[in-house]
Amino acid sequence: MNRTPVVFIHGAWLHALSWESWADRFAGRGFLAVAPGWPGEAATARATRAFPEALGGLGLDTLTDHYGGIVRAFDTPPVIVGHSVGGLIAQHLIAAGWGRAAVSIAPAPINDVPLPHCPARLWTPDHADPGDGLLSLSPEQFHEVFANTAPAEESGRIFERYAMPAPRRLLADLGCAGAARSPRTMVDVARAGRGPLLLVSGQEDRLVPDAVTRAVYKQYGDSVAVTDLKQFADRAHSLVVDSGWRQVADHVLGWLDGQDIRGRSAGD
Repeated sequence: MNRTPVVFIHGAWLHALSWESWADRFAGRGFLAVAPGWPGEAATARATRAFPEALGGLGLDTLTDHYGGIVRAFDTPPVIVGHSVGGLIAQHLIAAGWGRAAVSIAPAPINDVPLPHCPARLWTPDHADPGDGLLSLSPEQFHEVFANTAPAEESGRIFERYAMPAPRRLLADLGCAGAARSPRTMVDVARAGRGPLLLVSGQEDRLVPDAVTRAVYKQYGDSVAVTDLKQFADRAHSLVVDSGWRQVADHVLGWLDGQDIRGRSAGD
């Protein structure tokens, strides 16, 4: 049986387990679904929160190389699905020709697309622990900026199961707090030979506003490769983990089907 691999890449402030429902959904459609964590990430978000030191020095170079190695290890080029900074990495990898297709959900901005200003207070020293190089969100901050369309009780459950600190080095690589952005935020948007790309936004996202994702989509305007945009109304940055995740996942599955990419090859 030939199964199409799917590599899920999580973003800042979420653990790899944030993809567990997606992995089950995609596996049920015949895909070989894997959701590798970041280097140094413990088996659960709670364990990572308890001992987060291994994440402190992670930057965009390390994460991009980490997932690039995973994607290239498959005999069959995988579909790459990323959220937040994972969405940026997914675009970088598909532009390099290392995947069959990519889905970039609420992605950190690429090239000269500016970072949003609304969550800037999160990058201030008041919210940082300079001793370990990490930036943690409290449950209240997580609800305010990450899961702002979810009820407080649901946001709390999401936080408990999936939230973990983000490395300040990684946030600096993305240009937060006025830092110089990493060259790895640059993506060759004009590459004609890459696989199809789907960009997804939530129109109530406060971390990566819909306007940012639309600006990224416009960057691909001169490319002859397939590039699509899907906007979800009334959805926040938590759209991959909150109670509406299935709507997003099923749209992605339908889009892949439209690109003739299915979990099992014909005849299996």
